[in-house]
Amino acid sequence: MMTSGAARTDGVRDSSAWALIESILAGQEAIVALGVTLEELGEDTAVLRMAKQPELTRGDGTIYHGGPIASLIDIAGDMVVAVRAGGGVPTISLRVDYLRPCTGPYLLATARLRRYGRTISVSDVDVHDDQGRLCAVGRGTYSSLVG
Repeated sequence: MMTSGAARTDGVRDSSAWALIESILAGQEAIVALGVTLEELGEDTAVLRMAKQPELTRGDGTIYHGGPIASLIDIAGDMVVAVRAGGGVPTISLRVDYLRPCTGPYLLATARLRRYGRTISVSDVDVHDDQGRLCAVGRGTYSSLVG
């Protein structure tokens, strides 16, 4: 399902890549529960959106809990590797730095493929709130082999 404002990239490969990523997102109950959707997909980039839900917040409900933010970073990093690998890939390690409280009705995670290797791949992810403020960054290391 393409969300409002979502943009597919041009090219024959991109159409199948878009379908691949959407099928991975829709096929994982944890991802569906987080409400993560694909917004944009490029050659070595992916933008995912996570809408605020009460279960994803802490305190008075205005600030996202760090756990769902880390999950969003991991999912986005995985998806940008999955385009090259041809399917979902296992996470090897994940680092998250929280820079400010994440607030607003949704968060956008922009993943960039840093390196795609024969066995190991790395992606960097920036998380912005609805006002465009950078609130978290992360780096994921993934297997380059689908599994």
